[in-house]
Amino acid sequence: MSNSSDSPSSLPPAVEQVARVLRLGGWTCFWVQLVLGIVSGIIFLFAVGILGQQTGASTGGGLFFAVCGLVVLGFSIFLSFRYTRLARKLRSPTPSLRPSRADTTQQVKRTLITNLVGMTLSLLAAEAIGGILLGESLARGSFVFNSTELEKFTLDIFIVLGNTHIIVAHFVGIAVGLFLLDRVYK
Repeated sequence: MSNSSDSPSSLPPAVEQVARVLRLGGWTCFWVQLVLGIVSGIIFLFAVGILGQQTGASTGGGLFFAVCGLVVLGFSIFLSFRYTRLARKLRSPTPSLRPSRADTTQQVKRTLITNLVGMTLSLLAAEAIGGILLGESLARGSFVFNSTELEKFTLDIFIVLGNTHIIVAHFVGIAVGLFLLDRVYK
């Protein structure tokens, strides 16, 4: 006969459910944000390093805010990984070692705020990049590109794409965080 107090099923059902959701949400958020963050980082390195610094979105505030959003995304990835560690602590057989509901909620809120700050920076980048591209297209007055203009346009599109990935990554973090808050309080 086995001792039921040693098995994970001896946890209260609510704690087990929160631990399971934290683990799933943490890993989902971690991997989605990590992949999108790496892709964005590579795009920014390619846009600035290989195509070179030219006038336009690459020298405006847009790239600065996009890179700031990427840095905040890195911190959010770390916090998403901490969800998985929190889930492990919640499954502890010793009730005194389990984090409280308030501690769990505080960690989820911290990650939500981080993602909101990152999304704000990325949206500022999108506004700046979009404004620069609109200004350039209006000033140009023609849709025919020579090779230099096409290269610059390609650089701007790469920066828009990288910034869009960062926005999506922060959105995933916010969606997972709100879902986790809902589950913690059920």
